[in-house]
Amino acid sequence: MAYYPHTNHERDEMLAAIGVADMDALFADIPARLRNPQLKLPGALSEMETLAELRDLAENNHHAGKSALFLGAGAYNHYTPAIVDALIQRGEFLTAYTPYQPEVSQGTLQAVFEYQSMVVALTGMEVANASHYDGATALAEAVIMANEHFRGARRKVVLSPTIHPHARGVVRTYTQGLGVEIVGEAYPRYADPAALAELVDDGTMILAVQYPNFLGQIDDLSALAAAVHARGALLAVMADPLSLGLLTPPGALGADIVCGEGQALGLPLSFGGPYLGYFATRKSLVRKMAGRVVGETKDRNGQRGFVLTLATREQHIRRERASSNICTNQGLMALAATIYLATLGKNGLRQVAELCWHKSHYAAKRIGTLSGYRIVAPRPYLKEFVVACPRPVAEINDYLLYQRNIIGGYDLGQDYPTLQGHMLVCVTETNTREQIDDLVGALSELN
Repeated sequence: MAYYPHTNHERDEMLAAIGVADMDALFADIPARLRNPQLKLPGALSEMETLAELRDLAENNHHAGKSALFLGAGAYNHYTPAIVDALIQRGEFLTAYTPYQPEVSQGTLQAVFEYQSMVVALTGMEVANASHYDGATALAEAVIMANEHFRGARRKVVLSPTIHPHARGVVRTYTQGLGVEIVGEAYPRYADPAALAELVDDGTMILAVQYPNFLGQIDDLSALAAAVHARGALLAVMADPLSLGLLTPPGALGADIVCGEGQALGLPLSFGGPYLGYFATRKSLVRKMAGRVVGETKDRNGQRGFVLTLATREQHIRRERASSNICTNQGLMALAATIYLATLGKNGLRQVAELCWHKSHYAAKRIGTLSGYRIVAPRPYLKEFVVACPRPVAEINDYLLYQRNIIGGYDLGQDYPTLQGHMLVCVTETNTREQIDDLVGALSELN
């Protein structure tokens, strides 16, 4: 970013405008001993030396580019076609953070419209926004939308214990002060959706589940919507969008809201972000949905055009009527997901999901033959599965990383006390047979 210094005259004008005599007076509230601390910084380096040092620091990280990766749990190492990065780096797509005069940004609006259309097709819903920060905040916004929909008449939120623990934590944070009651997180009592549905009563506003769930399992949701709707509540499904290339879309199962993490759609791991939260719902709920909706229309000359159709945020409507203060559409991330989905198409997305299924089942079959290890898979799974281990997972992962250059699975004991010694292993289309066999060989050394 360019640096534009101010002249002394310009500084004097600004100080005069705010009624401050000089720069010392401007910072008078800061104790003098804290204003200009002596920083213990190393000597200056040339550009070439600086880049070399930064590369050395970066190489200290263990990442997917230099290690076999079997860690998922919400962030996944999928292959991104080169066209995605090539297109999103074009100058015409690097637009303003938020276009406040959107109709003059027809390219941005069209990209958002295409993104929304693809999310609708993928989820089986009727309308999608663009978009949220990540999957966890998208789920939280689903709960807030349900609260707005029922106008406080219902206060109970039912969360499946097999929703990502971090996402459940974000929901609790977002709903502080709303006076809602969150139930259902006891594991394993309510791990089965049928048992979870028993918690829904006439005071429940929403029930939320994950599909596939955090343990990688594909729950049968076919009867869940009917049970929830019989009590007048809403059903939210937090779904892995890539898995929807193979699985029945939640909209066809009766979901009222479908949301989730869109990182798998062409976005790199990037040590945690920026990611993309997608959100889709039914038309009957659209006016309570946070974010933006772009629509297609025609101008007075009959030419195709795009407009910002709906924006339920405080900068566009009266604050007291705003359903959320969400203030970004994660435009560049949504564009990357759009290019990824357009590049793969329906058949390509299904092929990626099928590769994940075949490779994960090959890995599970191999690991299941090892002495001391047991595959825990009471229901079908796609790319993640649970392994009961003979040693603490942290100990196993340390050995895998530092002795075999393998990033192991997620330690489920961190979040579920009854799953101490259980590892969540993720296998995607990027994992080769050689990598899987290396993992199996390394695990065999630790039984």
